Amino acid sequence: MTAIRVLVVDDEPLVRSGLRAILQAEPDLEVVGEADDGASAVSEARRTRPDIVLMDVRMPHVDGIAATRLLGGFDGGGPSVIVVTTFENDDYVYDALRAGARGFLLKRSTADEFVHAIRTVHSGESLLFPAAIRELIAARSSRGGDRLAGAKLTEREQQVLRLVSQGLSNSEIAGELFLGVETVRTHLRNLLGKLGARDRVQAVILAYESGFIGL
Repeated sequence: MTAIRVLVVDDEPLVRSGLRAILQAEPDLEVVGEADDGASAVSEARRTRPDIVLMDVRMPHVDGIAATRLLGGFDGGGPSVIVVTTFENDDYVYDALRAGARGFLLKRSTADEFVHAIRTVHSGESLLFPAAIRELIAARSSRGGDRLAGAKLTEREQQVLRLVSQGLSNSEIAGELFLGVETVRTHLRNLLGKLGARDRVQAVILAYESGFIGL
């Protein structure tokens, strides 16, 4: 079994050591490095090539948002980023998700929640918390234009986007729509392309911003 390689990024040494202890207790997880700000996170990611980065957002010098953008620009695709934050209704979290993070966790999350989140994202899914995303977008004074209108999504693609916005996994969507999982993946891939979204998190944010999904 190949272990999931994890980079832990936080400016607090105690937080980093705590996360390392949690993750290294799991046989399928390997902590390949640590970093204390965004600049060193990018450097360490280039050196260690992690699958997942647990990224604090509020750090000195280079914050987690800028680091997430830089990681997304790696040749061949960068690691998946999970934002770790103190406050869920935070502009930093919103901006990190827009920058390409695959989801977020609160620092008060349990050890099991951290482990489950890493496995979920590594499997290709995203960590979506629809209520929290609604709050994040509602707290912003402006909303994006209706890019969905110009995307010309098919009826099936719209159905998939609505279910993704509820936080359902591909297998759960397949069950709801009586489709095969691979068919769901195809619809999702097509709608992401039409929306110009990097992943399902960005698609969900766009769905709320455009009014396609009500707040």
